Formats: sequence, structure tokens, C-alpha cells
Amino acid sequence: MASDRAIFSLSGPSHLTAIDWSNEHHRRSIASSLVQGVYVAERDRQKNRQGPQACAPSWWEFFHFQLNHLLIDDVDQSVFGAIYELNSTPEIAPHYVIAFRGTLNTPASISRGLKLDILCTCNRLHVSSRFEKAMRFVEHIAAASAVNGSNIWLAGHSLGSAMACWLVRT
Repeated sequence: MASDRAIFSLSGPSHLTAIDWSNEHHRRSIASSLVQGVYVAERDRQKNRQGPQACAPSWWEFFHFQLNHLLIDDVDQSVFGAIYELNSTPEIAPHYVIAFRGTLNTPASISRGLKLDILCTCNRLHVSSRFEKAMRFVEHIAAASAVNGSNIWLAGHSLGSAMACWLVRT
């Protein structure tokens, strides 16, 4: 059974039935939900929840995003990020959102997460294979978006936020 935090209808901003992309609170809620979708996707993977049992899709589908790609860590095979694509893009809305999760306190993820946390505090996150993989995907999406002029958002929580900041800087 999934925790309440993983179930969108119990802990997500399901009150946002009409999205106002010019409202900063709506944008922040959507970005947070997409990051939560990455956390839940990793928990779905760890608990082998697939198909109708998977909790993660509700976190992006509610806002009319589709999952374009999951970012998988080469070292521990965990889901650390996701690329979402908005099905219909109003001019002010992002066409793509690339979201990154932080460290998970679970036996399957804690070791890798702590190693990355240490790299982060030593200002060396950019030398990790996780960062390098994220950078390749961000460059690919940015190149595609430059052709059609679409918006891209990067979002993250904790270690994922540090990852997003490093990616923007680089």
C-alpha cells in the first residue's frame, strides 16, 4: 500500500482544477508536483508498483503533462529525474519541465544519495555520473526547444535543486 504522500488525490494540489499560468502560486504548485512525481516514480520502482498500481502518473497527468523520459542513475539504477512535456502549451507555460528529486532515506537509495550530498557540499556535484547524464538530457531538450522557441523549466528539491542550479550555471 502506498503512503498518503504518494497519492495525489490525498496530498497533491487537486484544488487547481483551472490552471492560471500567470499565477505564481499555481506555477509553484505545478513545479512542486512534478518534482514529487519523480520521488513517487522512484518509490514505485522500489516497490514494483506498475500499471494501475503506480502512483506517480497522477502527479503529472493532473496538469496535462506526459512523461517524456525518466532519468535513471547509472550507479544504483534509481529514478533521479524526469522530463515532462505539456500536452498543449499556452504561450506562457513551459513546453518541457525537467525535474529532479533529492536524497531518499530508503535502504535502496541512501548510500548513493549521501555520496552525492557530500559531492554537493564539496562543490563537486558536477563531476558525478548523475550530473553528466542530466546535462546530456538538458542539452538535448534545450537544442530541440531552441528550434521552436518553447520554454523549459528546471525544478528540484534539496539535492535535486542543487542539480538544477548547477545545470543552469553550466
